Amino acid sequence: MEAIRWRENTLQLLDQTKLPQEEIWEDYQSAEAVKEAIRCMKVRGAPAIGASAAFAVALEANRLPQHSNLGGDLLQAIDMLQSARPTAVNLGWAMDRMRAIVKETPVDQLAARLREEAVKIADEDVATNRAIGEQGADLFTHSARVLTHCNTGSLATVGYGTALGVIRSLFARDLLRHVYVDETRPYLQGARLTAYELASENIPFDIITDSMAGHLMQQGLVDAVLVGADRVAKNGDTANKIGTYALAVLAHYHQVPFYVAAPMSTIDFTTETGADIPIEQRSAKEVTEIFNRPIAPIGATALHPAFDVTPAALITGIITERGVAKGPFDKSLASLATQEETK
Repeated sequence: MEAIRWRENTLQLLDQTKLPQEEIWEDYQSAEAVKEAIRCMKVRGAPAIGASAAFAVALEANRLPQHSNLGGDLLQAIDMLQSARPTAVNLGWAMDRMRAIVKETPVDQLAARLREEAVKIADEDVATNRAIGEQGADLFTHSARVLTHCNTGSLATVGYGTALGVIRSLFARDLLRHVYVDETRPYLQGARLTAYELASENIPFDIITDSMAGHLMQQGLVDAVLVGADRVAKNGDTANKIGTYALAVLAHYHQVPFYVAAPMSTIDFTTETGADIPIEQRSAKEVTEIFNRPIAPIGATALHPAFDVTPAALITGIITERGVAKGPFDKSLASLATQEETK
């Protein structure tokens, strides 16, 4: 399954706001259009956002006429794209890579070099996710019942997935008994997208409302919780889709292992703790309406922080492509980063 396609000088994105009822691919040929797709969540998931924005910079380099200030125009486009969503660190990470290419490349070579770098970012993401899947599957010795939140699969990445990549690897090893899929209110990424991916591969699952998770743990039906991440602070505090923190508290109380699956690019060593992570505030209408149909009284107000922060103390391990970090995370994550740099 894929949600991002690069075709010559056109970026194609699967409109995830229409899933699972409709599979609609849309063509993009400018950075402005891709920014809007990111903002309105036609493409979502930290790695997918980063890769899509990288391709958007390549599109812009091809679209704009070559002139002496092309680099300046592209830097403006990069800044614009980076502002689309504030919490996911992969967006800034990808834009930093594209920014470096712009600053070091002659004008007549920019389009080709930016295209190469975008393709490289995309290819690296798939390889990274497969490695995360194997690292995570190595943690399990017996067939497990896993609970997951939001969507962390091929639709949230360039391919395979992070937490859902671990689930895919467990299924391939015959170590997956069942998956419980939080519906993930208010945007329903679990019910709409994760269920869509699991069903397409015949992986056994049940959708549950977010409020059912504690009951399942109390009944001894959950062997592990696997979630993704949009940003991991230096100390291991993790920002992920709203509702993740509550799951971590429940897992801690019921002594259920709680794992975060994330590429090293999601580890933000410039952010000391979770208190420093910006939390995106989205429209209240996404809470009071579903598919543009009101579910609350007219005039009702609502809060919609899109993410919450899970303290490192509640996390059993952070699964990366380089290995599994355990607490204290400031030391274990730094050690993994050093391994990456020396390879």
